[in-house]
Amino acid sequence: MPAVAQEEQAIGRRKTSTARVYLRPGTGDIVVNKKPLNDYFPHEARQAAVRAAFDVTNTSGQFDVLVNVQGGGLTGQAEAIRLGIARALVNRNEEHRAALREVGFLTRDPRMVERKKYGQPKARKKFQFSKR
Repeated sequence: MPAVAQEEQAIGRRKTSTARVYLRPGTGDIVVNKKPLNDYFPHEARQAAVRAAFDVTNTSGQFDVLVNVQGGGLTGQAEAIRLGIARALVNRNEEHRAALREVGFLTRDPRMVERKKYGQPKARKKFQFSKR
């Protein structure tokens, strides 16, 4: 069985979302969890976040993208996909690294939800103090 020609793989993460991205030459179709991009992310801002790496590198419409994403919410998933696509583009063509680095698409955002502490209602919020 022949391997898929020139497929690039990359992983993107954001908060608790993990996206596995498969990039192959094509017509610009983006499929997320077996659904078209417009169906999975109905909000235009999230669609723009997913496509942003292609816009920066002027490669819109040149690649088909297959994505498996899990965990987190929709915005975290969209940004995890963006990181995965940016990494796959760099794997394919090292010349894209400077442009993607400049706009911050190759940096893994390390911010995570802080854990809740015992004796408190939330991570940092405290119960109301009563002097008497």
